[in-house]
Amino acid sequence: MEKNILEIVQAAAATALSRRARNAVILDLRKFPSFTNFFVICSGISDTQVEGISDAVLDELKDNWNERPWHREGGRDADWILLDYVDFVVHIFLEEKREYYNLERLWADAPQIEVPHVDPITEYEEDEEIYDELEDYDFDDEMLFPPQSSEEE
Repeated sequence: MEKNILEIVQAAAATALSRRARNAVILDLRKFPSFTNFFVICSGISDTQVEGISDAVLDELKDNWNERPWHREGGRDADWILLDYVDFVVHIFLEEKREYYNLERLWADAPQIEVPHVDPITEYEEDEEIYDELEDYDFDDEMLFPPQSSEEE
């Protein structure tokens, strides 16, 4: 069964948007002499968000599409993470770096493919295992609220 690469690319973009990525675009590079068929480009407002978007895309493509990147660049405290899946490349930038490199301008002749509409995750997903561990911990009230020393002593 042949994989529909465009569906996987759109899943990557949708996952980025679900993590509040900004201005996600998909560029179709198939008609150009290029090393890949598609670019997914998006940005975040902090290095933590850029890393979170990257982790979410990696998990989505591995868990639901059985895709793993051939190469990854960037990491913790990164202002640009690149996930190279050979047939497509996902670029996740800090906003300032995206403006500086401006890949959309470099590939201005490439048609853009519609990015699926996704509502960002708004609810905190609770990790019940962590809460169970906290319930088992015996908090010492004196540790949390040490006795106040009086100035009269």
